[in-house]
Amino acid sequence: MFNLARLTQAAILAGAIFQKVQAYAVVGFPSAAPRANAGWSGNSAGAISNDPAKRPGIAPGGYSPLGDTHTPQLPHFLTNNPLPQGKPWGTKNASNTNYYENPPTTNVTRTYDFTITKGVIAPDGVSVTGLLINGQFPGPTIEANWGDWIQVTVHNNIPDEGTALHWHGFLQKGTQYYDGVPGTTMCPTAPGSSFTYTFKADLYGTSWYHAHYSSQYASGMIAPIVIHGPQTVPYDIDIGPVMIGDWYHSYYTEGVDQVMKPIPNWKNPLSNNNLINGRNNYDCSLTNLPCTPNAGTAAFKFTSGKSHRIRFINPSASAIEKISIDGHVMQVIANDFVPIQPYNTTVITLGVGQRTDVIVYASNSPTDSFWMRAFIPGNCSPTDGKGNYVQAAIFHEQADLAKQPVSSAQPGWNNNICANDDLSLTVPYYPISAGNPDTTETIVAGMQSNGTHLLWYQNDRTFRTNYNDPLLLEAKLGNLKFNDLANVHNYGTNRSLRFIVENHSGQPHPMHLHGHNMFILASGVGRWDGTVVNPDNPQRRDVHIMPIGGYIVVQWNQDNPGIWAFHCHIAWHVSQGMVWNVLEQPQSILDKVDVPSASQTCREWAAWTGQHVVDQIDSGL
Repeated sequence: MFNLARLTQAAILAGAIFQKVQAYAVVGFPSAAPRANAGWSGNSAGAISNDPAKRPGIAPGGYSPLGDTHTPQLPHFLTNNPLPQGKPWGTKNASNTNYYENPPTTNVTRTYDFTITKGVIAPDGVSVTGLLINGQFPGPTIEANWGDWIQVTVHNNIPDEGTALHWHGFLQKGTQYYDGVPGTTMCPTAPGSSFTYTFKADLYGTSWYHAHYSSQYASGMIAPIVIHGPQTVPYDIDIGPVMIGDWYHSYYTEGVDQVMKPIPNWKNPLSNNNLINGRNNYDCSLTNLPCTPNAGTAAFKFTSGKSHRIRFINPSASAIEKISIDGHVMQVIANDFVPIQPYNTTVITLGVGQRTDVIVYASNSPTDSFWMRAFIPGNCSPTDGKGNYVQAAIFHEQADLAKQPVSSAQPGWNNNICANDDLSLTVPYYPISAGNPDTTETIVAGMQSNGTHLLWYQNDRTFRTNYNDPLLLEAKLGNLKFNDLANVHNYGTNRSLRFIVENHSGQPHPMHLHGHNMFILASGVGRWDGTVVNPDNPQRRDVHIMPIGGYIVVQWNQDNPGIWAFHCHIAWHVSQGMVWNVLEQPQSILDKVDVPSASQTCREWAAWTGQHVVDQIDSGL
């Protein structure tokens, strides 16, 4: 409904913000980030083209080439750039290079052009409103070599919403303003506007990009990223990204409405299905929405006698995923962007935002076929119980594609443990000791009432963003006094920081830190007893699951000036304020951090909000 009072208030705020962004423009500097393009446009050998007309293997009813038997295998690295010592990264490898301090520089920029649209999609046969990137769900895969620059121009064609894309897991050293968190590092990209992000592929492995504007990504704004880098374990074939996540038969705003209803009407959104690379079937008798049966499931090709790298990604709004392949052991070689000493398992557990790379050795029979399976345990993540299971077929080269596999599931694969593997198993390939922190902070996380609504609090503080006034830009102007709802914590010049995070709730929380990989020192149920697992070389990653009624202990080096969100990656929990912002090295923000383009989005956003009401009922992230 039209609201004159809200519109007038928005116009007044926009006018004030417009004056402020003129100041932001003054403190900007020319960017040194872009490098020579080398003529590459995202469609090198083995990669997926950004041009929809060139995308192979999109099945009828499908929205992405991922998960189709015709999907091209990925190369070990992209070859259309200089290859010193035969590889883009030269002699650097996982044994001799600290990638946080000394990544390679290839002087190549990989360019992408994305258009965001809203439309009706039916990835499992049920028609719902969704958000697409270049008409795809999941969106186009970004590929680059370790040390490349990545440049992405995003056109917001959503008619009534702002947007922003976050490049999950990248450090953004020197490019903090391109982290893609509206209200923190930038203003949203307004409807009808465009924005170009440029950042370095400083880490390598598997990741993803997603919307970070409210809970938009729950309606389809997700896609994989593959950064090719040195191998720690040889393999023959790169199957590519396998995104396994929950799906909702409603637009994301309905989920936000549910968690933001006043007490006692608040409720957790329940996922309706589980998808592999955006595909699964659904029983149409279970819904009143338009539904087409047998929408189709994902399928993959193996070659008998060969080893295959699979890049598992969990892009869920809420779900913890259990993943297994019938009759096969998976050799784990990386968690998030961190290569690890390999170990074997038959089930992978991924919280929201986590990635695990595995190698699977195919049998020698060319006619074999078997199932890949994924399951959302109901005690870990809220589902309606009707669609928490998904499977995809894996066919060897001579298998009959018209016949479903008849393989049997691994014993105990669908367990209900809401936690990652024991930290004693996950030892980084390149050893780094966490050392003793300069500062330790205990953060108690739980849900409580603010008088009318249930919100997530950390140490009695919750969070709400201001899209028109990004925190990083305020810090760049020297303004370090933030209101309580910004939930910013200034750690000054501390060189390292340790958080002991206690979960005083009945739900697990995949905790994610922007701008860093965290040392995961400990995780468990109850209270931490002070024991650090693998103290000389603890697990590092950018997301870790905090167990129900338990804790995680994380630490990182304060070597990246900026304001970085530390938050639960469950979309609905972020909407309810589960964000703790770390202000890191504020003097270095003034002296060294460049914000050359951030003011552009703020000018355009101020102009748009001067004429439109932004119906922000949640935290905004």
